[in-house]
Amino acid sequence: MQVTDFQQILASPVLAYEEGLNFFEGKGMLNETLRKLADDLEKHGIDYVVIGAIALNQHGYQRFTSDIDLLLTAEGLETFHKELVGLGDRTAFEGAKKKFRATARNVPIEIITAGEYPGDGKPKPLSFPTPAESAVVINGVKTLTLDLLVGLKLASGMTDPGRLKDLADVQELIKIKCLDEGFAQQVHPYVREKFLELLQGVRQSHDFE
Repeated sequence: MQVTDFQQILASPVLAYEEGLNFFEGKGMLNETLRKLADDLEKHGIDYVVIGAIALNQHGYQRFTSDIDLLLTAEGLETFHKELVGLGDRTAFEGAKKKFRATARNVPIEIITAGEYPGDGKPKPLSFPTPAESAVVINGVKTLTLDLLVGLKLASGMTDPGRLKDLADVQELIKIKCLDEGFAQQVHPYVREKFLELLQGVRQSHDFE
């Protein structure tokens, strides 16, 4: 019997492995949900970009994930609640404001709004931008630009000890995308020194070719 609940898939090592393989091939339940979600957002005029691990994959760094992270404006979030919750999505729990589930497949959706601060959430020179000023279309899905993805992950890892994996993500992007000092000039000055530090670490690594 075919399993149609994403949470049941994640609970099974065998099914999760199969879903992961499908995901990296652009197929599977998570990708199907992503495409439907992007289509729904477009139809309802909600400006968005995908962020987080989905954005990493969009930019070529293959890393499996268990949810879909979106960046919306405050107005977009309000429209999402009014027009999409109950249609194809539902809140993850009663009273939830930014955590949802795609009803058909039970895939978690988490929303960040423009103006929020990455990492520890405290005010800093770098914040989440509006989708309109930060989007590049990859495989038909609006995705956070690479410079902003790197910058926000650096700011997150720099300020939240529980988010050190964000710094590791940047190191992997440096390797995969062959980012260098020229790219450092594209990231926010607030995180540029940390980017150069990670770049140096990648170059000194024994497994870097």
